[in-house]
Amino acid sequence: MSRYLETLETIVQHTIAPAAADTDREARFPQAELDALGQAGLLGLLSATEVGGLGQGLAQAVQVIERIARDCPSTAMVLTMHYAGTVLIEKYGPLDVRRAIAAGRHVTTLAWSEAGSRSHFWAPVSTATADGADHVLLDAHKSMVTSAQQADSYVWSSRPVAANGAATLWLVDSRLPGLASPQAFDGMGLRGNASAPVRAQQVRLPLQARLGADGAGGDIMNNDELPVFTTLIATTSIGLMDGVLARATAHITSSHFAASGSSLADLPTVRAYLARARIRADQARALRDDTLAALATGRADAMLRVLEVKASAAEAALEVSDTAMRICGGAAFRKELGVERLFRDARAASVMGPTSDVLYDFIGRALCGMPLA
Repeated sequence: MSRYLETLETIVQHTIAPAAADTDREARFPQAELDALGQAGLLGLLSATEVGGLGQGLAQAVQVIERIARDCPSTAMVLTMHYAGTVLIEKYGPLDVRRAIAAGRHVTTLAWSEAGSRSHFWAPVSTATADGADHVLLDAHKSMVTSAQQADSYVWSSRPVAANGAATLWLVDSRLPGLASPQAFDGMGLRGNASAPVRAQQVRLPLQARLGADGAGGDIMNNDELPVFTTLIATTSIGLMDGVLARATAHITSSHFAASGSSLADLPTVRAYLARARIRADQARALRDDTLAALATGRADAMLRVLEVKASAAEAALEVSDTAMRICGGAAFRKELGVERLFRDARAASVMGPTSDVLYDFIGRALCGMPLA
């Protein structure tokens, strides 16, 4: 095991897992957990070694996210969105922010979802208007931004300033005047991820804050971001499934009938439900691992796998967490078991843009030789 994974295990056992129930109950952003990850260098996992990072790639990020998601999907989602932003900042962003991320002093996130475009984040309606020769003014209503009130920066999408294309991307300091996120998150699941709307009103930004060329945002989203984003979201679902099945298995093997002394696990029907759930979780993991292999080797079907992996894992998490609730019975409703928390957290991935339904359409288009959009 790599040293950083050994360190991660210690952080999960001593910091993340013990706080997970309170994180959920209080809808509390996992700041202490992020601080521990930052001090261990794990916020800079994807940062290049020349800026002080660990210089790792998507396969290693998958290991980190999967382990955290077994115990706290909220923390896993915050880190997923940080990694999603980091890959673009590493390629297109300024040196000082790259160094700050590598040093664990800077948390970033994506700000793409909008009230006007819903889950179709590749077609923003927010604007960036030229303000003199060297600045732009951003106006937007971002509908759901993970870590909205906590992140140090947003990887922000807008319509192009002047070029053709669907989008332009920017690195936006979250403390700039004109940005507001007054609505705290109080959702059903992933309650610690601080996802909330962010409004921009005449936010003045230098042109140097642009990530890539004007109008190139769509290509960057598809080529640089989408493989990372969908694979890590899928991985959060996969880790969650491992966590909920571990808790369900512990319950059914330790709970006994007074009359016979037999356990819930002695019931063939309960074992069959557990087996089907394990198969479904393993199928999602196998597709995720094949997606990594396809991306690493440049296989012709790599983009098809990228489209499939999030939908597969998100829908599997719905089924698996539902089965865990079923086999644990009334005990699953008790918060101390931890099953109902992961059941609620599992609802999120299928409705996060691109939603499962949108991905199904994309996959069908790809199979029919049609353009995705």
